[in-house]
Amino acid sequence: MKEKSKIRMNADGTKRELSNRHVQMIALGGTIGTGLFLGAGTSITKTGPSIIFIYAIIGIFFFLMMRAIGEMLYKDPSEHTFIAFISRYLGPKIGYFAGWSYWLELIFIGMAELTAISTYVRFWFPNIDAWMIQIAILVILAAVNLIAVKLFGEAEFWFAMIKIIAIIAMIVTGIIMVTTSFKTPIGHAGLNNIFEGFKFFPNGIVNFIGAFPMVFFAFQGMEFVGITTAETKDPHKVLPKAINETIYRILLFYIGAIIVIMAIYPWQSLSANQSPFVQVFALAGLKAAAGVINFVVLTSASSSLNSFLYSAGRHFYQLASESQGTLMPKFKSVSKSGVPAKAIVFSAALIMLAPVISSIPGIENAFTLICSATSDLALVVYLLTVIAHYKYRQSIDFDPNGFVLKGYKWIDPALISFFVIIYLSLFFNGDGTIPAIAGLIWCIGFGLWSAREKSSATIPTSDNEKI
Repeated sequence: MKEKSKIRMNADGTKRELSNRHVQMIALGGTIGTGLFLGAGTSITKTGPSIIFIYAIIGIFFFLMMRAIGEMLYKDPSEHTFIAFISRYLGPKIGYFAGWSYWLELIFIGMAELTAISTYVRFWFPNIDAWMIQIAILVILAAVNLIAVKLFGEAEFWFAMIKIIAIIAMIVTGIIMVTTSFKTPIGHAGLNNIFEGFKFFPNGIVNFIGAFPMVFFAFQGMEFVGITTAETKDPHKVLPKAINETIYRILLFYIGAIIVIMAIYPWQSLSANQSPFVQVFALAGLKAAAGVINFVVLTSASSSLNSFLYSAGRHFYQLASESQGTLMPKFKSVSKSGVPAKAIVFSAALIMLAPVISSIPGIENAFTLICSATSDLALVVYLLTVIAHYKYRQSIDFDPNGFVLKGYKWIDPALISFFVIIYLSLFFNGDGTIPAIAGLIWCIGFGLWSAREKSSATIPTSDNEKI
């Protein structure tokens, strides 16, 4: 009984209560987001069938990044975030920059998700004020995160299940429509809708390149599965399985869904302003398509916000753990239920500013810009994480019997080049140019500040005890 207690409790008081099914569904939920349900229409209209190639390429690179993160977390599953490895292998000052940048990104994107959730709820209840919906939703999700990590896992399990059912329902519906040459108001369903008159750059190479960052950010959040490692019952068994199966999820749920959408609905006729799922189900004769997909997108956004809050709490806890200042260590505490409660509450309090910011006249565009700029910072943090992995492989910490990423000497440089190319591609997308510049300004300004920062602790590089 005593041994079981050791397995379920970490040295810092956090509990290992996430089971295999929780982590598998969190991994799946992190892979599938509103980028697919709402944003896929815009990507398809930009590039046509070539979007399949873009999803495949970016999916493969995300998978390789997850393998790099997974190798480090397998070595030390006690870490709450992959940012800790940036501090360990690239130095505390770079870790300070990455930690705060990534945490702020989570907060601002959480604000954006909370704002979106109120819009989805008002689809059915237009007379309720948005701020009331936002406060109610955030209080509920904060409570889910504060009560116990197992409750968070259960919530994410069912959120992800709804998304999976919606995608599988569309894929099955699409296969039936294609195999029966189902007649729709705009033609017949069939693979010829994809390949007839195929051109690799139907709207020009600029639109093709501009679709890369859109698809990239649709995959963002996949790394959240790694953040669950410190609170997973059997990380050495669960983590490799969850990460290795990522590639199959990409093939089925992203590429499979995109192929079905274009087979049913000729891509030239798709509207970029409406969910492609709504358009497909409407063609299939589902009159309540808009309402059904709105419910799915609502649960998807709620799932994202739940995960962002979970991740933000753990990242702020990590920042507090690495800080030598006077204020931050006060957030380095764990509640009786085994969660970093103060860090979660503080992160939730900042996300709660979303309704306040949204209500200020003339501030909405600035808010959108900040969300976009901080989202772009994920590219920088991913890049630093891969560099940290390269350093890990050359350090005495490397475990040749662990969850080894073979060929790291060419994979890591390829990943670094990929992230640089994606950042440059932002300048080919009219909406991405200003946020990309804002992100660069942040990197230079906050980077210089971080270089002078003296409150971050040096992280030891000695071996950590395996769980």
